[in-house]
Amino acid sequence: MSHTSLSPLPSSDRADTAARLRRALLDASFTADGLLDLLGAPAYAALARSETVPALRATRGDTPLETLVRLFLLQQPVPYARVADVLPVEDALESGWLTRTGGDEVAASVDIRPYGGPDGEDWFIVSDLGCAVGGAGGIGSREEGVVLGVGGASTTLAGITVREPVGSALDLGTGSGIQALHVAQHATRVTATDLNPRALRIAALTLALSGAPAADLRQGSLFEPVRADEKYDLIVSNPPFVISPGARLTYRDGGMGGDDLCRTLVQEAGDRLNEGGYAQFLANWQHVEGEDWQDRLRSWVPRGCDAWIVQREVQDVTQYAELWLRDSGDHRADPADYQARYDAWLDEFEARKVKAVGFGWITLRRTAAAEPSITVEEWPHSVEQPLGEAVREHFDRVDYLRRHDDAGLLAGHFRLVAEVVQEQVGLPGAEDPEHVVLRQHRGMRRATKVDTVGAGFAGVCDGTLSAGRILDAIAQLVGEDPVLLRDRTPAQIRLLVEQGFLEPVG
Repeated sequence: MSHTSLSPLPSSDRADTAARLRRALLDASFTADGLLDLLGAPAYAALARSETVPALRATRGDTPLETLVRLFLLQQPVPYARVADVLPVEDALESGWLTRTGGDEVAASVDIRPYGGPDGEDWFIVSDLGCAVGGAGGIGSREEGVVLGVGGASTTLAGITVREPVGSALDLGTGSGIQALHVAQHATRVTATDLNPRALRIAALTLALSGAPAADLRQGSLFEPVRADEKYDLIVSNPPFVISPGARLTYRDGGMGGDDLCRTLVQEAGDRLNEGGYAQFLANWQHVEGEDWQDRLRSWVPRGCDAWIVQREVQDVTQYAELWLRDSGDHRADPADYQARYDAWLDEFEARKVKAVGFGWITLRRTAAAEPSITVEEWPHSVEQPLGEAVREHFDRVDYLRRHDDAGLLAGHFRLVAEVVQEQVGLPGAEDPEHVVLRQHRGMRRATKVDTVGAGFAGVCDGTLSAGRILDAIAQLVGEDPVLLRDRTPAQIRLLVEQGFLEPVG
């Protein structure tokens, strides 16, 4: 797509047209499964990388599905007569989903991309032409108000969100509406905000075309559109977290200095949550010379909230600048312009003494506990998505450990979680292992080192005996003083519960 102004959007107040269009798309199997069948896995995956040649080759016929792929995914003009066989074409033209091009052809005014919901729902994500995916190809437009479709960040946030029935949810910085669409499945009321009025219109189209209830759409930055007395059970945000010099692209550059936008978002979320409510964000944060990045993030957590912060990736400042220059297609611009932008980025980092940038997830939970729990950790390894259930369980374990002191732990009964394996690490031929590692195959897929007592303890936890009774038996077996063993083991039990290797029974 050329870097011209953005095309006019379809009317978002024509629910009847959106419903008819949805039926027509579904009748033609214009769904995630239908596309996979038509294109094959390699061409389908290439589309997600903004590479269209394989899909063009796979859609040379004139079936209804091929027509829709060429129209909405490949953004090719298609003869009016062919489209009229598949879609309510006059309706779509009148309400602005399609436009007439030269000759007897029509073209799409927006990108419409099939998206499979978590329970097999057939949804459609609307975005600006050429902007369904960003990434290595660079986006299709550098217009400030451009609205992107679903990228890796969107699916990550959707995957880690706690999915339980709630009364009210807020999607802050909704963009194409993907998070609002997910949340609409389990929230009675959904509010979606964005600084960009174009994004709000596109989010409304995404919801309507996906057959989801309309959301309360409000324009404004961060929590500005939310009244002081409004509180939510769930807040989600994939904010414009990119740390950049200046706010060039609304969808990704926050326009505040450094990581201030993410910090402000996290700090202000606490007052917006109902008791027990969750706020979940993706964020970037600075690694500043002479400062512990974990301390930086702890200082963001608002009073009255538990927090679990996971750093998934760290990039040095050069990698970071290059990633986002490529994202906006600047690597294909005039080399002198590219160099100037790159320079400006490094100047900014130098002035702030930033040596690297971290990326990850932040989850807050409103709590009445006197001592909130704040966990900040680095976990770059692969995890099992969706992870929302594992996030909820983390906070359940925090509650359990807060309620039980060491004596309470020893009186408790525990069970080893399913799919935990034990690995022994040591030199070949040695009689005893140097250490034992317990490894999970679900959720966070953690691994943790334990001593032989810890390994023995975990191995016999089936919920029947209390932790104290098990330790007494182990003490007898290894010839150790049971009182000393009871004294030194609760810390290890606490860690195994905290990390999800052991679950309390009853």
